[in-house]
Amino acid sequence: MGANLRAMPAYTTEPLAFPPAYLKSLAKQIRASKWFVVNTLNRDFVGTRGFSVVFRREARGRVDREFPFFKPYLDRTLRADCNAFYMNPLQLVAGSRVDPHIDRSLSGYCTTVDPPVQVSVLYVEVPPAMRGGRLVLERGRKHLGRITPAENTLLTFHGDLMHSVDRVDSVGTRLSLVCEQYCLAPEELEEIPSYVVESRAQRY
Repeated sequence: MGANLRAMPAYTTEPLAFPPAYLKSLAKQIRASKWFVVNTLNRDFVGTRGFSVVFRREARGRVDREFPFFKPYLDRTLRADCNAFYMNPLQLVAGSRVDPHIDRSLSGYCTTVDPPVQVSVLYVEVPPAMRGGRLVLERGRKHLGRITPAENTLLTFHGDLMHSVDRVDSVGTRLSLVCEQYCLAPEELEEIPSYVVESRAQRY
């Protein structure tokens, strides 16, 4: 990770990131998607639903055509210095949790990839008076924060941070949209699909 990024805060939050009407539409269209089923993510993601879109920068137009409801989010969050992305809506309900891990979701295609430069998380839907479901950020043995999700907040954090989500202990759904942003060397980028959807419904 470059020195300039290291100089930035480990994480930032931006409240009221999008018009409320967009969030409402986004939640509806995510859940209506044929790809939105039990997650394909690894065993760290317990009791979650979602799907993943892997794409290189040159395929951004196809992503916009296939998933137009993601476009405002991507317009706002994608870094100009990154060239590969792993985006996934993630839904947690009572009993769901995410165990500690460092994101390297593209390692299924290229085993040498480093963690992403940045991870961007939009909290699309958060139940009122939610118990649990907080995001925990750590670097090594250093605890950096335990963040209570707030609807319509855009969170960004360094991609090399260990993170987890506490078990959700209340009713309702915690829905977020996550994008891992990578800056890959040319030889690594060649191993990443230009565009692919990962879902237990199907993969193409």
